[in-house]
Amino acid sequence: MTAIALTIAGSDSGGGAGIQADLKTFSALGVYGTSVLTAITAQNTRGVTAIENLSPGIIRAQIDAVLSDIAVGAIKIGMVSTVETIGTIAGALHHWQRKVVLDPVMVATSGDPLLQPEAIEALRTQLLPLALVLTPNLPEAALLTGTPVAETEAEMARQAELLLKLGPAAVLIKGGHGNTSLSTDLLFDGASVTPFEGPRLSTTHDHGTGCTLAAAIASGLAKGCDLLTAIGAAKEYLTAAMAAADTLKVGQGRGPVHHFHHWWAA
Repeated sequence: MTAIALTIAGSDSGGGAGIQADLKTFSALGVYGTSVLTAITAQNTRGVTAIENLSPGIIRAQIDAVLSDIAVGAIKIGMVSTVETIGTIAGALHHWQRKVVLDPVMVATSGDPLLQPEAIEALRTQLLPLALVLTPNLPEAALLTGTPVAETEAEMARQAELLLKLGPAAVLIKGGHGNTSLSTDLLFDGASVTPFEGPRLSTTHDHGTGCTLAAAIASGLAKGCDLLTAIGAAKEYLTAAMAAADTLKVGQGRGPVHHFHHWWAA
């Protein structure tokens, strides 16, 4: 049976993040990708210059069109910048229940905001309860919990505890913004804590890392993997994609990771 995943996210015209990164990740990992656009961004490696959000009607129509026909095994949710968009997606997923990987995209790698301030509470109350796993980075976990950015594993655990109370089955807090020699992501499920370690790579080609990791986790779930296996494989894939990123020459700012590092010669 064909492994199929769906990405619900915004478009990145520069190709490094969002829908484009998700579909590249699905393809690289042997998963057939479907998509629902929530917004169109004018974006490159140096930043976001414009955002146009799509209407709730066309977002719902895309979701219904895909899920009424195609056997999607897992859904990755990324950029959902407005209250209306969040409500539309939540309403659809109550009807079309699937395994959901929720990447709370709030700020682009360039620092540009991608989530309207008034939409944070809607994200907390409407989408977090639908997630099999929530994948915030350290600043996102802080914003969602209203606490300072965690500097220790104990602080990450406290934030995860607060996030789990909002309804997701598990929370993967990513350590990429930390300052230790290892980049350690911690998975909390309310019963145990599982670390996923990788080297902290020195590169400016890190655009789309959050999107890529979440899409890779969804790929594993679509293939039938359990959550721990899906996260472990996703972490390995992202680490390799970042390690090979400097072989790409794309743009003048923070370049993309190398999604197809396994096939493209250096």
